Amino acid sequence: GGQVLGAFHGTDLVGFTLAMAGWRARKPFLHSHMTAVLDGNQDRGVGRRLKLYQREDALARGISRVEWTFDPLVTKNAYFNFMRLGAIARRYLPNAYGITTSPLHGSLPTDRLVAEWHLRSDRVLHALAGKQANAPPSKKAVRITIPSNLEGLKSSDPMQARQIQSEVRVEFLKWMGKSYAATGVLPSKDGMDYILEPGSST
Repeated sequence: GGQVLGAFHGTDLVGFTLAMAGWRARKPFLHSHMTAVLDGNQDRGVGRRLKLYQREDALARGISRVEWTFDPLVTKNAYFNFMRLGAIARRYLPNAYGITTSPLHGSLPTDRLVAEWHLRSDRVLHALAGKQANAPPSKKAVRITIPSNLEGLKSSDPMQARQIQSEVRVEFLKWMGKSYAATGVLPSKDGMDYILEPGSST
């Protein structure tokens, strides 16, 4: 019941998405384990088209929820997930996959947010129509800032990068423990801010 979907340029595979089927609250859902686009084909809309086809295929099979994990420190992915697809996040997983040797992780713990993509929700429909995925932050919203120089710090000052990650983790766990959900990201003077809203609906 899972998915293996490919994006092709002619006969060349330039991207794919892989999902496994599961159950959440007694309803079927897909855990999207990986979506990747080949170098040279990124930033051309391939990833979004893969996700849209993933949604189309899931809905055709009666599945209305897709989940995946992503690194909260990589705000480009957060923007794509929240603002372009209309996902939200209500769970934070500290060091979900352990510390790896991958250069992508910079020897940091693999903390992850869990994106929830509720395929029929108004939030998703608005995002896919090119509208803003969420309204302006409410007065009760809180912000968690990811510094703009963080990616560089992973190699130039890994200890500082780990300290920032630790501070970000504390904030996410605190607010999500109070039933706040991450619903969007906005640029700020110091980098990019996650917007968390209390008791956010899908």
